[in-house]
Amino acid sequence: MQAYFDCFSGISGDMSLGALIDLGVAPDWLKERLGTMIPLSEFDITVTGVERNGIRASRVSVQTREGNTSRNYIDIQAMIKNSPLPEAVKSTGLQIFERLAVAEAHIHNCPVDRVHFHEVGGIDAIVDIVGTALCLDYLGISKVIASRIPLGKGFVECSHGKLPVPAPATLAILEGVPVYGTDIPFELVTPTGAAIVATLAKGFEAVPDMTITGIGYGAGMRDNEERPNLLRIITGRESKTTADSSGVAQQDCISVLETCIDDMSPEISGYLAERLFADGALDVCWMPVYMKKNRPGTMLQVLCRNDTRDALIERIFSETTTLGIRYHDMNRCVLEREPFEVNTRYGVVAVKRVKDPAGHIRLVPEYESCRKIALKRNIPLRVVYETISADADRKFPGERPLLDGSQLRQSIIT
Repeated sequence: MQAYFDCFSGISGDMSLGALIDLGVAPDWLKERLGTMIPLSEFDITVTGVERNGIRASRVSVQTREGNTSRNYIDIQAMIKNSPLPEAVKSTGLQIFERLAVAEAHIHNCPVDRVHFHEVGGIDAIVDIVGTALCLDYLGISKVIASRIPLGKGFVECSHGKLPVPAPATLAILEGVPVYGTDIPFELVTPTGAAIVATLAKGFEAVPDMTITGIGYGAGMRDNEERPNLLRIITGRESKTTADSSGVAQQDCISVLETCIDDMSPEISGYLAERLFADGALDVCWMPVYMKKNRPGTMLQVLCRNDTRDALIERIFSETTTLGIRYHDMNRCVLEREPFEVNTRYGVVAVKRVKDPAGHIRLVPEYESCRKIALKRNIPLRVVYETISADADRKFPGERPLLDGSQLRQSIIT
C-alpha cells in the first residue's frame, strides 16, 4: 500500500495525524499504543470533526499535563528505543527525530547528541511523530510520495523570539525538497511537519499511478480564507494495468534523463555508468550524436524511477562536463518477471523468470552469475549461458530458457 501526501496547504504534525486517523485509525487504539511509551496520565488525544471550505476533516488535539517541557535528542531517542513498539514504528520515529536533530545542530552549531528541543521536545510533538509512524504501520502503508511543499511568509513567535517564516529549522529540514512560495502570511509548514514529510517521502511529484483505496483529511488550527487549511492523504495500491488482453504486460511511469557531451574523456563513461547503476539507474545508454559546429559527441540517456531522479542528476553533474540535463516522465510496459534460482552443473545460478504476452515462461540467466562462473572456471561466457539454459530446460521442460545471443547483454532492461 502506498500513500500520497497532498500538501496543498502545507503540513504539520497534527495535520498528519488527523489525516491518518481520518483514513480509519481508531483514536483509542492509537492512544493505547502510545501509552506503552508515554504514561496515559500524561496526555490525551481528542479528535473532532470540522469543516474547512465545506470539506469534512479530522482535527486532532493533544492535551498534555507536563506544561511546556523540552527534551534533549538523547532523551527522546531513549524513550523510543526502550518502548515496546514495533521495530518498524521505532525506526520511523527515530529517523524523523534524527532529521530534526541534524537541522537543529546545524542551525545552533552544536553536536547532534547535544541538541535540545524546545517546540518539538514536548509530549505533543512526540505524539504527533510516533503517532504518525504507528498509523502508517496500522494502515499497512509501506511507501509515501508527496506533492511539492508550499511555504508561507511573515514571522512566527518561537522560544528564541520572533523568527521569519519559514522558520530556520523548517528550511534546514526541507533542504533537497522541492518547495514553492505563496503570499499566505503565516506558517504553512511546521518543523515537525517538515521532518515527517521529508523523512517519509520517496519522491515529490504528481499523484502516482494507483488504485485509490482511501482519502483522509487532517485539519490545521487556522481557518485559512485563501485555501482550506488541510492535509489530504490518498492511499492506494500501485497500479498494475495491462498493456494487452493477456494480462501479463504491466505499465508504470519512469523518468528519462538525457544530456549531450562533446568535451569529456571517454574513459569516464564506463566509470560513470557503474556509479549511475549503483545510484539506482534502471538503464544507461551512450549514443553517438553530432552536435553544434559538427562536433561528434555522445548522448547519455538514463532511465530511472522518479524517486532516484534527483540523485542521478546530481551524479551526472558531478562526474561529467555537461552544463544541463533534460528530463521527462515516460510510460512503459514491462513483462512480468521475478527473481529465480536453478540448480545447474555449476551450482545454484540466479535467473529471471519472465512471462511473455502469450503466457509462455522463459528463464533468463543473470549476467553477473554467468560472468563469475566463466572467470572462475576459465571458460567462454557463451558456453556458460548455453549450459545453464540446457540444464534449466531439463529441469523445467515446460519453460523455455533464452538460447539466442540477446541474453549476452549485461543489462537486460529492468
